[in-house]
Amino acid sequence: MTMAANLFFATPAQRTALARERFFERGERPLGLVSEPVLQSWHRSLVAGHRPEAVPAFDPVTKGQLRATLDRHHALLQAAAPEIDQLDTMLSGTACKTVLTDRHGIVVRASPATSAGGRGILDTAGRVGVNLGEDNLGCTAPGITAASGALVTVCGGEHFYGALHEVHCASAPIRDGSGHLLGVLDVSTEGQGFAFDALSLVRLAAVGIENRLFTRQARGHVLLRFQASPQLLGTPLEGLAAVDERGRVAWVNPAGLALLRRPAEGQAGDELEALFGMTLTALLAHTRDGSATPHRLPSGLQIHLRASLGEAAPPSPASTQAPMGAAAVQAALLAEASLRSLSQQAIDATLIRSRGNISAAARMLGVSRGLLYRRLKERATARASRPDGGEDFTAA
Repeated sequence: MTMAANLFFATPAQRTALARERFFERGERPLGLVSEPVLQSWHRSLVAGHRPEAVPAFDPVTKGQLRATLDRHHALLQAAAPEIDQLDTMLSGTACKTVLTDRHGIVVRASPATSAGGRGILDTAGRVGVNLGEDNLGCTAPGITAASGALVTVCGGEHFYGALHEVHCASAPIRDGSGHLLGVLDVSTEGQGFAFDALSLVRLAAVGIENRLFTRQARGHVLLRFQASPQLLGTPLEGLAAVDERGRVAWVNPAGLALLRRPAEGQAGDELEALFGMTLTALLAHTRDGSATPHRLPSGLQIHLRASLGEAAPPSPASTQAPMGAAAVQAALLAEASLRSLSQQAIDATLIRSRGNISAAARMLGVSRGLLYRRLKERATARASRPDGGEDFTAA
């Protein structure tokens, strides 16, 4: 039955119309006629009480809610601005509109109106403050992405409400370094469908936004840019990783993860040496060079990498200390690496010579007092966790 229907209903619009008839009128699941994310969104919309023949509300949220949403997503808006500006320039000769929402589907940025007087359905729905989530508009591309994190297109009759059947949209998720959804980037057009691969375009822009957010999270870390081809460095396709003062990899972006072999279960998976096959001292040497250099990973794959020092995090409102510059960050990282290269015996011997004076011992070791305090606290914690409570004289 489905095969015959697919042969007879040749166009996407005809197949979508058949899918709607089977789903909404017969209660059937029209597999193969529309995508699985659309079917699941139709189902969620019905369960939520939406009715496809009704007229949805495009009223913005209250001014207070909008102000709080914009304040909460200040970092996202800053990181997204260059990518969306570039996207709007590329799309300026089309009838497309670019929209950025938060993770709930609330519009936090929208490109100018695409219709005369801004009275088109797309301009009405795509205003700052309007909720494009499934809870308000049923099945839309940004609604599906906000609900499931999926990269998706929704065209014409695939939208839940009949009022949106002239709209075609493509949406991509924007995630933070931990993989949590931060927002949704959407490109939409009204009337005829896309004349280009909108999904690939919006996905590339979303990755660019994510990378800008990642680099902002590298403050106080060594930022590592890497890819198999040096020509891809500085593009949305580059791998990114942040390494802290202990030589631990704080995060890696998806493009970077695709190049790295994850350590076996039970092994430390976030150590610089395990993932990249280099010491912190060697990585810091790359920051002094600044150029892209070839490097072979533990898997045997050769990549090209460039390392730089991220800006230190700004001080808290209660602090009067100025934020560290790049030189200070490098000095702190080198001090940590130097201290960790010492054995426990050497640290203990220095403490004995200083008669337990932490400040004097720190001066002898060439590190800060706070750094030595932290190192001793870590050792005490590790000692307390040992079953025999014994001393651990392994190398730091």
